[in-house]
Amino acid sequence: MNEISKTYKPNEVEDKWYKYWETHNLFHSEIDETKTPYTIVIPPPNITGMLTMGHILNNTIQDVYIRYKRMKGFNALWVPGTDHASIATETKVVNYLKEQGIDKDKIGRDEFLKHCYVWKEKYGGIITKQLRKLGVSCDWERERFTMDDHYYKKVIETFVKLYNEGLIYRGYRMVNWCPASKSAISDEEVIFRSSNGKLWHFKYPIVESNEFLIVATTRPETMLGDTGVAVNPNDERYKHLIGKKVKLPIVNREIPIFADDYVDMEFGTGAVKITPAHDVNDYEMAQRHNLEMINIFNEDASTNENVPEAFQNKDRYEVRKLVVAEFEKLELLDKTEDYTNNIGYSERGGVPIEPYLSEQWFLKMDEFAKSALEVVKDNKVNFHPNHWVKTYEHWMDNIRDWCISRQLWWGHRIRFGTINPQRKFTVM
Repeated sequence: MNEISKTYKPNEVEDKWYKYWETHNLFHSEIDETKTPYTIVIPPPNITGMLTMGHILNNTIQDVYIRYKRMKGFNALWVPGTDHASIATETKVVNYLKEQGIDKDKIGRDEFLKHCYVWKEKYGGIITKQLRKLGVSCDWERERFTMDDHYYKKVIETFVKLYNEGLIYRGYRMVNWCPASKSAISDEEVIFRSSNGKLWHFKYPIVESNEFLIVATTRPETMLGDTGVAVNPNDERYKHLIGKKVKLPIVNREIPIFADDYVDMEFGTGAVKITPAHDVNDYEMAQRHNLEMINIFNEDASTNENVPEAFQNKDRYEVRKLVVAEFEKLELLDKTEDYTNNIGYSERGGVPIEPYLSEQWFLKMDEFAKSALEVVKDNKVNFHPNHWVKTYEHWMDNIRDWCISRQLWWGHRIRFGTINPQRKFTVM
């Protein structure tokens, strides 16, 4: 008999036995009506790099559960896979190509996708090797990738089904826009950073009056898209101005002064400039008060044709300086204060996001949120520790429709057919 080493030597043990397990299909599972099924579908790691400590902890817990159930006689199946991670992967590949002097837009979509698959083979392969190194008991015969043909067809099938059920719709809504990747991104992909900036106080002349209404803003460039000024209905300073108009400097557009309970009387001057196409709260106020919505930015956050000619086709931060300079020139800059603000950055693009009004696909969340709450209230799903239930309930009660579209080449592509009068959607 070979003597067992007094010290654990993983290189002598782990690779040998994992190869044995995999060769003998010890983790493979088929349908067996005589056994109770127990299945875990691995939350697929992104193919953008290597496993993190979080992945390792997560997969260890799953492995403990699946091995325990397997030993208890369940028909246990753990399905492995990797996620194409559209924005993260496209950003990585774009940056990789830049280093080689290759422009994504010049090589075209088909050629770019070839590079994405090369990336997938390299880093997706690393991830699955790392999982094997952990000793996880996945059924590797059932491994999936979220861009597999079969998976893609199921995504399209589900999209069409949800559309035909009235749960998916297309419309103009406010989204988080990444000017670097030129795509909508989710709330989870917005990272807030504390930034030392300025709070500028601008004078807006009141129409048919010698008075001014002073507004405070951290984003002077957006005033070019203002379509209203809001005050709190209980603010005695401004009650006499509700219903009147101001003349928007530089643009020379007359916009209304209106009252809304959302306005914080203590912030700035208590009068808030409203740019509906570039601020979530402004967008909601604009809907309540039927204000015009003017998008002043291109996809790369440069200014478009909806601003005066002298300010067009310029970077948003260059326009900020130009606007402030013009207010000084017009003697309409009241004062400037130092101000610490939280700025949302695109986790993938690494640049400040732009709240952006654009046409996107959305999934209605009302019924999904209702069902998700019910299983928690009925104790079918439990949180540990229990105090997270309140956080979860607050999240579900305030959830918004989910923006499911991205403006990317790497990902599931919806090629449009026609929508007939019965509202049925056909994919080409």
